[in-house]
Amino acid sequence: MNILIVEDDRRVADFLERGLRAEGHRIQVARTGPEGLQMAMELARDPLWADAPSVMLLDVMLPGMNGLEVCQTLRASGVALPILMLTALGTVEDRVSGLKLGADDYLVKPFAFEELLARIEALARRGRSLAAAATSTLQVADLLLDRDTMRVSRAGQVIELTARELALLELLMSAPGRLFSRERILANVWGAHEDPLTNVVDVYIRRLRAKVDEGFERPLIHTVRGLGYRLE
Repeated sequence: MNILIVEDDRRVADFLERGLRAEGHRIQVARTGPEGLQMAMELARDPLWADAPSVMLLDVMLPGMNGLEVCQTLRASGVALPILMLTALGTVEDRVSGLKLGADDYLVKPFAFEELLARIEALARRGRSLAAAATSTLQVADLLLDRDTMRVSRAGQVIELTARELALLELLMSAPGRLFSRERILANVWGAHEDPLTNVVDVYIRRLRAKVDEGFERPLIHTVRGLGYRLE
């Protein structure tokens, strides 16, 4: 994924860059509002960055031009790049202002890194669906998920899943081969405020594995002990 970080606090920017690069994302960093605006405009036009979903992490308090102004200018220019606002200003009025000016999501500092990852993933999925609405089918090997009808089949055999099992499978199939930690699955499928000590993820993975893998020669859902799950 392509991620543009616009943050003037060097420690915060470096922390975000290191953490997101470790997750396998391509990162660009801007330190001022005008620089972030220019880089976002270039990103929106760059065909090399158009082959993967892109997200902008935009601080509100920036030198030269604040994040709200950057966001408003981008939207007025027709740039649909998903924007996640990062700020220490956490009042309802502050959040509403950012959302009204075109931000897609709002995260108040300090925040948990896993929650940031979950929100980035959610924005990227939203961006993919808006940019490529015609791509309604996910496929990994002989496993198919039709997003329009939310029907699942493997090797032509229909698989009945509950709503939560469907959400979990869609998350895993959205990035084949990517390792999803339990915390990230919790945040994406159950919500960021779910108790991190619960074993609900393990329970649902077992249910999903029983329906998707049992009876088939090759398993698709894999456990990486102590780290999480991937589908490939």
